[in-house]
Amino acid sequence: MSQLLREFYALCDGGVCQDFLTEQEKVFVRGGGMILTGMIQHADKENGNGRVYPKSILEREMEKYQALIKDNRATGELDHPDSSVINLKNVSHLVTECWWEGDAVMGKIKILSTPSGQILRNLVNDGIKLGISSRGLGSTHTKNGKIIVEEDFQLICFDMVSEPSTPNAFMFPKGGLQENVKRLDKINRLMIEITRK
Repeated sequence: MSQLLREFYALCDGGVCQDFLTEQEKVFVRGGGMILTGMIQHADKENGNGRVYPKSILEREMEKYQALIKDNRATGELDHPDSSVINLKNVSHLVTECWWEGDAVMGKIKILSTPSGQILRNLVNDGIKLGISSRGLGSTHTKNGKIIVEEDFQLICFDMVSEPSTPNAFMFPKGGLQENVKRLDKINRLMIEITRK
């Protein structure tokens, strides 16, 4: 029997992992926009809800999700609703990119100018610890004491949440996102200067 499955992960410290922002995104951030990056899902690893998502299933679903990203429809909500429907009045962000790093799915999200997006932006700016969570429909079975997500799993979206199922999986902003981008730009400029010498 299919059930609503929700998983929680954290974004990177300060909302920025390395320098994943394109030049266009940096301009967007300098103009007051907000983009966060980080791990959004993990394969073949038991999470805090006791579930394991096999990599083959996540690969399939992330491939399907790429179509939503390409169509600019990969929206998510602030908090996890008890519904499999994305409620547009609660949308806070747009997933703009996803990729694999080993068994981890990494992602980039753009905070929207919606009412929920404004709340999310204010929470990040105020230093609130936030995680990210997958929402999908599917069945599970137990094997060797672990709850395994089955082949019928369908990824719906990624929501921003306060309580991740992965222990200590929170985003810790050390300052405003713009400050982090400025620091990264300075680091990049220094690295370019050093490599030119």
